[in-house]
Amino acid sequence: SRLMNLPACELHRLGEIADLVISVRLSNVRKEELALALKNEGYIPKLLQLFQVCENVKNTKGLHLLFDIMRGIFYLDEAILFEVLFSDECILGVLGCLEYDPCLAQPRLHREIFTKTAKLQEVIPVRDPELRQKVHQTSRAQYIQAIILRNPSDLEEGFLPTLAFFISSSKGEILRGLQKDEEFVPKVFAQLTDEATAGEQRYELMKLFREFCAFSLILPEKRDEFLQTLTKFRILPTLEVLMGMDDMQVRSAATDTLSYLVEFSPVMVQEFVMQEARQSENDTQLIINVIEQVTCSSDPEFGGHKQLMEILCALIDPGKMLVAASSLEVLEFLDVFYNNYIHVLTAPLLADTSEEWYEIVYIDSTLFIFFLQLRTFIFLVDNYQTAEILASVLELLSFCVQHHQYHMKVYIIKKDLLRRTLLLMKSKHKFLALCSLRFLRRIIGLKDEHFNQYITLGNLFEPVVNAVLDNRNRCNMLMSALMELFEFIQMEDIQSLIAHIVENFSDALESVKYTHTFQRLKTKYEQGKDQQNQKQN
Repeated sequence: SRLMNLPACELHRLGEIADLVISVRLSNVRKEELALALKNEGYIPKLLQLFQVCENVKNTKGLHLLFDIMRGIFYLDEAILFEVLFSDECILGVLGCLEYDPCLAQPRLHREIFTKTAKLQEVIPVRDPELRQKVHQTSRAQYIQAIILRNPSDLEEGFLPTLAFFISSSKGEILRGLQKDEEFVPKVFAQLTDEATAGEQRYELMKLFREFCAFSLILPEKRDEFLQTLTKFRILPTLEVLMGMDDMQVRSAATDTLSYLVEFSPVMVQEFVMQEARQSENDTQLIINVIEQVTCSSDPEFGGHKQLMEILCALIDPGKMLVAASSLEVLEFLDVFYNNYIHVLTAPLLADTSEEWYEIVYIDSTLFIFFLQLRTFIFLVDNYQTAEILASVLELLSFCVQHHQYHMKVYIIKKDLLRRTLLLMKSKHKFLALCSLRFLRRIIGLKDEHFNQYITLGNLFEPVVNAVLDNRNRCNMLMSALMELFEFIQMEDIQSLIAHIVENFSDALESVKYTHTFQRLKTKYEQGKDQQNQKQN
């Protein structure tokens, strides 16, 4: 209702202006009054003229004060100022003011970085001039928000809510406008796959398209229509190409987009995977691309590794398939996965646990000669990077054990996969040893007698018992997990495993004195034998 009196916009009064801007932060009414006065008096362009003067004469004190003033203006968080601050005439001056943070020894390069980004955005095929201007304005607001939120003390929840709402609503306006443009999606796809498109331009396109997909898919009334449009323009083959590129940023944005599609329409992606599997001449397949990025990553801790694993789990989760597919279709998909793709997932495990055959000559008392062939496995590579990859593979295989019980059981027994996995318990990396044990625990948790017979006949508890003996005097996560496994077998009274452990490893396990777990196993074994004798009698 009333305008605040502002100091004259002059160089010698910059300190007074800075104090005024900072002083109103605790009063919403005063902030509104100051914002209205700044707008009505055209004060921001005047401040930017002073910035030019200070920068030309290298007036460091004045530049530091202008930084405080401009940041303080953004801290007002008043929407009536955004149109001025993000305008073509003011944006570079505003960014210039924010370069001269008094806490930094050297000014930042906001104008240079932003100008480069703005040039890259020119590649975005937006025909409507008003919509294009909105794209530029939103990009400026996002960049300013990133600058303002750089300070950790500014990261509290709800900081600058008006600016955040301005960015969110502007994005919605842009994306609604793009939905009306029938030429937008085909033009984007054409430019994304065009070899002439530069890497940075492709990333800007992919970044906008990622947000476009995210926005369109969260609107239930438009989702089916949008998915049909994406299918028409072959979104999945396009993402397959982009995910195979060397550019990490493009690959990451493409992975995000695939993640949205898997979340909102897993059946569409699964049908595409089935279609690719039937076309045997197709060498580069989407699901193989996803698996190989998990298993061949040079740095598993980065590069969207966890996200790729989530995508893969979502694709092969029968629970998600059953929402829109019949049981027969689910079985058909699992058949395809185990016939065409599981070997890609297990390749690192098979490669790092090499199989060797030994021939033994035995001559009995009658001088009859026997030739025996024995098979053994050895763990080859144990560096950190390989351990990270193997841990990811085991996590995915554990998921398969839980969700694909029949298919995975056949595969494990056929490939003797558990024997290879338990070799990893010798790893110097305890997290990998734990993953190996967790895989065994998941199998035993099924309480499947076929699995139990496979374990006992193969003497697969030997590496587990060896791990207990190696860690008996230590208190660590591996030992706790080992004890939990034996406790589970005892509590669930899995007699075939109890008998195998007691009959083969009882003497060795007597040296583990600080727990009664193995004594309870022995008691269970004796009770089981008594019950068996009573039944026979």
